[in-house]
Amino acid sequence: EEDKEDESKEEDNGPRQNRAPKRKTLQRKNNDGKMTEKGLSRKREGDKKAPTKDQKDSENKEKKTNKEKGKEKENKEKKERRNSTPSTSNSSDEESLSEEELAMLMEQVEQKKKLISTMRNKPWRMVKKLSMLREAQAFVEKFEGALGKGKGKKLYAYKMMMAKKWVKFKRDFDNFKTQCIPWEMKIKEVESHFGSSVASYFIFLRWMYGVNLVLFGLIFGLVIIPEVLMGMPYGSMPRKTVPRAEQATAMDFSVLWDFEGYIKYSALFYGYYNNQRTIGWLKYRLPMAYFMVGISIFGYSLMVVIRSMARNANESTGEGDDENFVFSWKMFTSWDYLIGNPETADNKFASITTSFKESIVDEQESNKDENIHLRRFLRVLANVLIICCLCGSGYLIYFVVKRSQTFSKMQNIGWYERNEVEIVMSLLGMFCPPLFETIAALENYHPRIGLKWQLGRIFALFLGNLYTFLLALMDDVNEKLAEEDVLRNTTHWTLLSHHNSSAGNGSTAIPPPLDPADVPRGPCWETTVGIEFVRLTVSDILVTFVTILVGDFIRACFVRFVNYCWCWDLEAGFPSYAEFDISGNVLGLVFNQGMIWMGSFYAPGLVGINVLRLLTSMYFQCWAVMSSNVPHERVFKASKSNNFYMGLLLLILFLSLLPVAYTIMSLPPSFDCGPFSGKKRMYEVIQETIELDFPLFVAKIFSYVANPGLIIPAILLMVLAIYYLNAVSEAYQRANAELKKKMQMLREEEKNKRNNKATTNSAMQDLEDLLKPNVNNESQPKQVEDKKIEPPNKTSPIGKQVKAAAEDVSPINGRRGAALTPPLHMLVTQPPMPGLRTPYPGQARPGPHPQGPVPWRARGQPRY
Repeated sequence: EEDKEDESKEEDNGPRQNRAPKRKTLQRKNNDGKMTEKGLSRKREGDKKAPTKDQKDSENKEKKTNKEKGKEKENKEKKERRNSTPSTSNSSDEESLSEEELAMLMEQVEQKKKLISTMRNKPWRMVKKLSMLREAQAFVEKFEGALGKGKGKKLYAYKMMMAKKWVKFKRDFDNFKTQCIPWEMKIKEVESHFGSSVASYFIFLRWMYGVNLVLFGLIFGLVIIPEVLMGMPYGSMPRKTVPRAEQATAMDFSVLWDFEGYIKYSALFYGYYNNQRTIGWLKYRLPMAYFMVGISIFGYSLMVVIRSMARNANESTGEGDDENFVFSWKMFTSWDYLIGNPETADNKFASITTSFKESIVDEQESNKDENIHLRRFLRVLANVLIICCLCGSGYLIYFVVKRSQTFSKMQNIGWYERNEVEIVMSLLGMFCPPLFETIAALENYHPRIGLKWQLGRIFALFLGNLYTFLLALMDDVNEKLAEEDVLRNTTHWTLLSHHNSSAGNGSTAIPPPLDPADVPRGPCWETTVGIEFVRLTVSDILVTFVTILVGDFIRACFVRFVNYCWCWDLEAGFPSYAEFDISGNVLGLVFNQGMIWMGSFYAPGLVGINVLRLLTSMYFQCWAVMSSNVPHERVFKASKSNNFYMGLLLLILFLSLLPVAYTIMSLPPSFDCGPFSGKKRMYEVIQETIELDFPLFVAKIFSYVANPGLIIPAILLMVLAIYYLNAVSEAYQRANAELKKKMQMLREEEKNKRNNKATTNSAMQDLEDLLKPNVNNESQPKQVEDKKIEPPNKTSPIGKQVKAAAEDVSPINGRRGAALTPPLHMLVTQPPMPGLRTPYPGQARPGPHPQGPVPWRARGQPRY
């Protein structure tokens, strides 16, 4: 029974999981104990006399009572165990982990967490990374909750559980955001086949789509929808009604294709909107909303472009400088790890090899003498030819626009005469860039410099064509303004005569209203400008798609299927498969966006057309690239900083703002169309809103702010601030350049020190080799004399000095000053006397000194 009680106590202190096996072992031990007790009792009884019947009965009763008591004790112990298990487990956990163990466990958990966070940077195989990550995560999950005690343990475990769930939620949310990015997988597919340089165009296209989607939301939600829902319906007033003379052909396809007829008198253009100050039951101020949305388009675009340029500049600071260590940069940073196609990988490998050859050739040609005069003459000739091409294209556009004005006054003109301006501008944009590239071969520039010159010339071509088109349109606008002065009087007299004719009959009834289709109206120059921009955009879309179909798809089909029966190899020679023109497509996007910015003020529906154009271009060009194009022979890695294209976009934004600002501030609006009709200038809507809808002091504040005496100093202050920030940035750049030079000089000094140390070590080794035979020769007579004279004790000061001198002059410890040390057999204890010269061996010492041994020189050594 005592054994049972001891074992039950051990069971109470142990965990629950080990109770069942312990009970089985206890039962086995009890049975074994009973068996052994029976065997011993039998032996003892055999030795003694046989027991009687009374004794046997008493023994049986005792056994029964003992069994019943044992069962009762076991039941009580079981109940106590059930009630005391949580407290005992907590106490055992607290006793099992001491403070030192908790500290060690905490350190191990922190180490595992750090390992999990830095697992990506470890230079291990993926299998090892996964196994180590799983082990670390399992360790953290198992022992992280044991760092608390008592009630704090549950709170800590709850906090850790919530922290893990929050991390998992953020990770899942980031994955969800990545999946919500439009065309992400399509761009990744293009990137794996053609490299990141081609994928950068589609990323830029997606960015432009996002910007235009925001602009369309502004115009559609704040201008078009309020006018359609709360404005006057179609046919209620002349500006919203097709004239009587045009109603017969207003629905013809040829008329609608030219954006005339019902499209011209719809909400897509400026002239449809009414000049009422407020519309609908909301008293919505549509003219003010139209003006502010037109300005906010430029403001939002400017903010987005500058923000993206700043982000790219911050990302580009982490890139290395490739001016130094050119071959090292090319060796270790040239590969594009996003390539997933074998053909593209082969092209990239060939591109890296070619770049190495070009760098070697550049290094060799930098030291060669060239005919500088001939090169300068060819470059001047190429620039003259390109300037002639630019001037010719500008004159051709101006001539075509003036000619189209004469065609517009004629009747029954053909399709070419109606669309001559758009066709000529599209053809110039198609054929001039290859001509520029052919002329640029005379200049013999480096490929990078030549690419920049090519982009600049194409930019100048598009910009010149665009501004020539605008100048020609301004002439047309001035003519229409002159016509409006005459038609204004005609319209006024027509309405007055209709009222007088109805009132002249003597009747007091209200005269019937004049049909809006019969009212004479002005030319509405704002709608005319908007129609021209819409035509340019649509023609550019068509030319782009036709070029892709003919120049890429049909060309690829011809090369693919006719190559088997042709005289030469069409894939390797002419015409071969087309490559994707990154620079041309990006510049096309940039100038198309410039036309959208300029035309959106006169045609609010133009932004919606551009959104559809970008959406179809994404799918169409992705299909064309994957099916018809081949990777570039020289696959360049796209830079993180696309500030060159963003800079072009910013310049186009500024240049597209100038014509709109000129028309708002200088030209009078049309008298019978648009939200600003009846005002002398468009910006007067702001003054009207401030005077009628705001308190008087707000109007005074705006009048003070609009004073030129405050605007001019503010502009000067902004210019000075820009100059100061530019000077500070240049100072930082110079400081960085100087720091780079200092770091390079320090590196060179360290290299020189290492080289000098290596040379001095080799020189000292040579000196040691020379000194070794002399030491051996001098040690032989010294050993003979040392037999007669006892050596000094090592513990004495003289012995210590001898030992130190021997160690300092030993060939093992020889350094730079080893060659200047005295010979091994000489002990120097004091500096030489000034003015005395040490005599040569065998020479008499000068002065009154005796010829005997000197105290600081050992016996048997030669005299000096």
